[in-house]
Amino acid sequence: MSYTLPGKNSRALLDRGIPRLRNGLYYQDASKKSAAKGFRPPSQMIVGRAEGDFVWDLDDNRFIDFQNGWAPNPLGTCHPEIIEAVHQAHLRYGFQWEHPLRIELAERLAGIMPAGALPRFSFEVSGTEAAEAAIHLALCHTRRRYIISFTSCFHGEGLGTKMVSAYNSDNNLYMEAWAGGVLKAPYPYSEDIPAGMSQEQYVEYCLWYLETHLTEYVVPPENIAGILVEPGLAEGGNWIPSPTFLQGIRRICDKYDWLMIADEVLTGLGRTGKMWSVEHYDVVPDILVAGKNLSGGVEACAGVAARDDVLGDNPRATAGSTFAGTPGGCAAALKTLEIYERDNVLEHAGHLATVAANRMAKWRERYDIVGEVRALGLLMGVSFRAPDTNTERYHVARSVRDGMLRRGVWAICDNEPQVRMYPALNMDESVLLEGLDRVEEAIEDVQRTGVTVGDYPPMPSGNVGF
Repeated sequence: MSYTLPGKNSRALLDRGIPRLRNGLYYQDASKKSAAKGFRPPSQMIVGRAEGDFVWDLDDNRFIDFQNGWAPNPLGTCHPEIIEAVHQAHLRYGFQWEHPLRIELAERLAGIMPAGALPRFSFEVSGTEAAEAAIHLALCHTRRRYIISFTSCFHGEGLGTKMVSAYNSDNNLYMEAWAGGVLKAPYPYSEDIPAGMSQEQYVEYCLWYLETHLTEYVVPPENIAGILVEPGLAEGGNWIPSPTFLQGIRRICDKYDWLMIADEVLTGLGRTGKMWSVEHYDVVPDILVAGKNLSGGVEACAGVAARDDVLGDNPRATAGSTFAGTPGGCAAALKTLEIYERDNVLEHAGHLATVAANRMAKWRERYDIVGEVRALGLLMGVSFRAPDTNTERYHVARSVRDGMLRRGVWAICDNEPQVRMYPALNMDESVLLEGLDRVEEAIEDVQRTGVTVGDYPPMPSGNVGF
């Protein structure tokens, strides 16, 4: 099976986006330069409809959904029970700030937090807002002015979250002067380790940097409020941290009386096979950021959970915008959690994770262009190597992703050297395996024929990537 993309209807709508959406002028210029290098336009689609494990484009081509709306659809797209719960909440409450579902959801969330240690919840709209609220909460609680984050991290698209996200990226250019209260530390990824270091040595170096370098040479520890960390570096490439690293962060926070803030917007609520990713590491944070999966992909709902002393008496920390904790958002979250428990979703997700890991286990030794296969639960990624010095790694990844889309599998690849996949936690096993078969076909094809799309930009669609 192979699609010619974009199809007629998708192409017509994409063309309409060039004069209206961001980077339309850039697309016209960059596409000419890419074409001159021999690259062809990437395959693209516009979603016409979606249901469960699949999406269809405007030309009625069907795709297995490994993109998952950028990972907020834990139970597949358009789950009918969640839609009905939201509908009933709208009929009963409309939009009001105060309603019983806020308290019901806060109680429900307190019961599933790591070790039951984070009993309070503050509502936000998106993961970006929740991460910013968590940072402000930590600063106000400790009455300190510095936050530590990591060089490969991503915490959102707001002004504050851009400042704590990865430096030297397109996401936060020209913002260096705004980031005076942010300290950056290295994250111990498993590729491109400094020469002469083992993975274990690099982890120890990263912990030394946090514990000693920053505190002795940059900022005194009594001025630092906490460490913001993703327990699974999702947008940065699905890096999976070692237990030593996260347990080391917990130890350092305890030593200096810093707050450990776990950004679980993407990794939480079952994505890694446990309710929270930190549970893989026997670590309990002081603050946890939740979003994405929380409301089953139907209506926005996010927020911050924290220790009683951190969130129970902190009037300086402001949070909660107009659309935070709406009746529809809370209803969606409550129904999502109900389905998790009723249908043993985490157990099924764990089974799928084992199936996927077994299916992908031989890819690295089978294909020279595969650098690593990374997975924790259904947080899955494949990084790629360049076959020669004239080829960029991200050109390989984008070409693989292009081949996947033409074969009917939708996944994520920005200008990065990996393809990221986030299947629904309740995906049918046969659909998962069929999708992975097509991924391997795309990898095999690129290894045999070389890169195709290179740096050819996607037509403007309103998305960050394509």
